[in-house]
Amino acid sequence: MNAEPSLHDALRGIHVFADLADEEIAWLAEHAQEVHLADGEASIREDEPADRMVAILSGEIVGRREKGVSDGRTFIARAGEVTGMLPFSRMSTWRATARASGPARLAVIPSTLFKEMLAHIPALEARLIGVMTDRTRETTRAEQQNEKMLALGKLSAGLAHELNNPASAVGRAISELRTRITGLPPLTAELIAQGVDRTQMASLCQLRDSPGHHKAPTLDPLALSDLESALSDWLEARGIRDAWRLAPTFAAVGMTADDLAGYAAGLPAEALPAALAWVEAGLAIDVLLGDVENAARRISDLVGAVKEYSHMDRGLAERAETDLHRALDSTLTMLGHKARVKNVSIVKEYAPDLPHVQAFAGEINQVWTNLLDNALDAVADGGRVTVRTRRKNHHVEVEIGDDGPGIPADLQSRIWEPFFTTKPMGQGSGLGLDITRRIIVLRHGGEIRLDSHPGDTRFTVCLPVERPAEVARALP
Repeated sequence: MNAEPSLHDALRGIHVFADLADEEIAWLAEHAQEVHLADGEASIREDEPADRMVAILSGEIVGRREKGVSDGRTFIARAGEVTGMLPFSRMSTWRATARASGPARLAVIPSTLFKEMLAHIPALEARLIGVMTDRTRETTRAEQQNEKMLALGKLSAGLAHELNNPASAVGRAISELRTRITGLPPLTAELIAQGVDRTQMASLCQLRDSPGHHKAPTLDPLALSDLESALSDWLEARGIRDAWRLAPTFAAVGMTADDLAGYAAGLPAEALPAALAWVEAGLAIDVLLGDVENAARRISDLVGAVKEYSHMDRGLAERAETDLHRALDSTLTMLGHKARVKNVSIVKEYAPDLPHVQAFAGEINQVWTNLLDNALDAVADGGRVTVRTRRKNHHVEVEIGDDGPGIPADLQSRIWEPFFTTKPMGQGSGLGLDITRRIIVLRHGGEIRLDSHPGDTRFTVCLPVERPAEVARALP
């Protein structure tokens, strides 16, 4: 069995220590605490003070949040890497618990020795700052990806609900259509048995096919209920069975008792029940077909909104001419379920002459998602969210406002900080506005402003119409 290398030799296997002088490695070996971990044993625990740098000599450690609701993210540090608290880091407590994945050997240097360490080994200052910068960049990217996935989860849930409604409507309509179509032949046979002639049959067809009887009237619920009641009374007075079932169909297409009376005058009294049931069945089929058509159109509109939102027909990394109104509308469609659940009024005040802008469409849609989602969260049930656009010289402005309680003045300067959020615990990552600002400023050369008072909060995004040459830097 091979003996493990000495601490001095093991430290030489750490990437940032590899080319240090022997006396520098010797200083690290003298001051480091060697730690052996069994599988699953913790090296650091979240919320405890961040007070040491850790060099992984062998094995690996895996970190994840174990307190509260886990976000599912992990980090892995492997042999040869340095992790934990680093010089110049502002970390105060561990944000996750790290456990060994299999046996692991560590070298731990307490933060109280950092100043002395850098004095003895000056080369480590730049190297450890580089490690910290790389770690910050990777953490930021992971947090940004997590923010995107959280937003996608919200949109997916809302979209699933939105699609379920018209899909269910299609299913119900088809089931009812099958029943109605199956019932038509017996009704037709009954009309023939009652002696309805060709002329009378033509009159019934005219009643069913009258112009305007295929589109629901614009009646308020109370007026529609009164019309149904009047039709039901007229039908019952003439001995029509199931008057309660026939009346709603006639009312739905705008027929009145006078309409029915005019056509009934030319029919034998004994044929009237079958005749009106036959007309009602035909009208119901037309209404149901209209329901199917409307539901299919709604599904198509939703799919179109998804395509517009995700820009499936172009690369997400392409800068292209972008219609901000279409982008805003597709985002509002994606968030429509959330607005309806809270009965929020969406007010759109679009400038008719708003020019297109050169933009990364997928990223711009993420901006609208973050701002609109925040506005919907901020307002109370029955509140109002306003979306305004306007042109201002060589820029366009998009203003997203809400009538919520506003952001306190002492917090307004902090909302752009990564991980800062005014939402309750577990309801926000604190990255949405940071990502929004980066996309607008770094990627598009624009700016974003906040003006917030109780009952009136407005985020204003300003974008150049033309592409500035000095922007479109990659997000860190």
